[in-house]
Amino acid sequence: MRILIVKLGSIGDVVHTLPSLAAIREAIPNAEISWVVEHRAAEILRDNPILDRLIEVDTKALRRGLVSGETLRAPRQQLRQLRASAFDLALDFQGLLKSASIARLSGARRVFGFQKTSLREPASRFLLSQSITISKNLHVIRKNLGLVSGALGISVPQDEFEFPIATSSSHQAEARSAELMAGGRFAILNPGGGWPTKLWSTDRFGRLADELWSHHGLYSLVTYGPGEAELAQTVIDASNSGKARTVSLSLKGFYELAKRAQVYVGGDTGPTHLAIAAGAPIVGLFGPTEWWRNGSPRSADICVERVDIDCRTDCHRRACSKWICMDIEVASVLQAVGKRLEISRSVASVN
Repeated sequence: MRILIVKLGSIGDVVHTLPSLAAIREAIPNAEISWVVEHRAAEILRDNPILDRLIEVDTKALRRGLVSGETLRAPRQQLRQLRASAFDLALDFQGLLKSASIARLSGARRVFGFQKTSLREPASRFLLSQSITISKNLHVIRKNLGLVSGALGISVPQDEFEFPIATSSSHQAEARSAELMAGGRFAILNPGGGWPTKLWSTDRFGRLADELWSHHGLYSLVTYGPGEAELAQTVIDASNSGKARTVSLSLKGFYELAKRAQVYVGGDTGPTHLAIAAGAPIVGLFGPTEWWRNGSPRSADICVERVDIDCRTDCHRRACSKWICMDIEVASVLQAVGKRLEISRSVASVN
């Protein structure tokens, strides 16, 4: 059976779909599995041993070529890649018009996706062969697995999820180099986020770094991605202990670093989901989005969020004139870190 996974991005969305890839490979070991993804989110999937083909696309270029009718070289190459296999079915995990269109363009005999109420763009349902009904209020990982189960008729995991990510010695060396900067036990603080409304105060991140050192003896590595160097530096400027520094790694280097961290603190963003996949102890800071849907599926991990305000339900605002949901005190985050570290110690003592 030839199966095409359509999950174009973002990084967090790709991470949330990895357990579905693992479930398909476990249930149908001889399947030929391909994945189509945007170039900018492809790093996590490269060299994956349980993925047969990775098809990297630029949907903007593809859309321009299709709409204009121009015989542009890049769109032609992308279409050839998409149609290189006679796919038996495609799974549209994205729920957008562009993802459903790509599933159709692949030539797959059948295209499966979510029911109308679970689609981000409901009009995309007209491009599906069959819609799979998924229970509401599910974590996105379980939602994706529900699509796999409904489309392929296979059993899927409910609790223990596998995140297949292939790294190399160079990624491990990146992580070791960053770990040496800390000189011992360390926390990862990630102040970035795709939306302004997901950001916690850099001043508070800086004060948290001081508290982590004084209360737990943890050095803080402040991680950042492209375009976030200034943001990360403001965290260092707000810290007085001298026990924090910035570090920038590749996505897979970050993944390896997260495996070594005593705790990770960050909002609803790609690095947080990578840290979850790496098995790092997590303290999440969530505001306009839901921990139960996007956060860690592990019961040991902790979310610090405002439960005393009434505007967070189905918020998802990228801009907000009120914006109080991320007004979270340092003391609350420090308390959560202490609790998460204690859980880690308890688990270690049992094992």
